Amino acid sequence: MLKIGDHVVFVDSRGIEHDALTTAVWSETCVNLVYVSLEPNERDDYGNQIKRETSVVNASLQSAPGNYWKASSIHV
Repeated sequence: MLKIGDHVVFVDSRGIEHDALTTAVWSETCVNLVYVSLEPNERDDYGNQIKRETSVVNASLQSAPGNYWKASSIHV
């Protein structure tokens, strides 16, 4: 079972993968998460902006090519 602070991979609406951390776990398949933007225009004096996504479902439940999370192969 996931817990807050676990590393996952978030796949955005364009199919780009982002390393992400869970900030809330609603079920085994639905989480809130945070990740660092890779967009060059989303950079400020503090660095790349932090993005949040809510109620993100697991890849196994998403038929669209993005907006889902999947398990990370990195174990920290």
